[in-house]
Amino acid sequence: MSTRNDHDSSTPDPEQQPRLVELEPETTAVVRGIVSLGELRTFFDEAFGALGRVLQEQHVPPKSAAFGLSHGGPGETLDLEVGFVTGHEVRAEGGVVTGELPGGRVARVTHHGGFDGLGEAWERLGAWIRAQGLRAGEDRWEVYVTRPTPDMDPRDLRTELNWPIAD
Repeated sequence: MSTRNDHDSSTPDPEQQPRLVELEPETTAVVRGIVSLGELRTFFDEAFGALGRVLQEQHVPPKSAAFGLSHGGPGETLDLEVGFVTGHEVRAEGGVVTGELPGGRVARVTHHGGFDGLGEAWERLGAWIRAQGLRAGEDRWEVYVTRPTPDMDPRDLRTELNWPIAD
């Protein structure tokens, strides 16, 4: 007997359909860096280790799943912030600083599957934005709704993609 709850593939999942949402800015705790694509995993691992230590020492509970905020488009390096929404400022310590997720109109979609499919998911979201006659902003972020573990099936990962709309 299976305990897995599979979706009926004939019924579209509304999260997987691009949509516009209106967001308020959110105060965050982040680690910032300019990171090459080959260093991404190490950067994320080290950043989340530092965030865990600092947030615990400062008694600041995360109010969100982890996220990665990219400034500008991808190239050989990424200008990146990784962290959590905290709701208030943190004391700068151990590479952890206060940041902010932007507010305003945001195009959003949820990607179901492994991280290797994120590039294609971002391209589809960008095409949807253009098809709506809108212009995408410079920054964008991913919320890692499902925390990855070494033994999980990558198809079970959910990553929310958020791309602010330039006014």
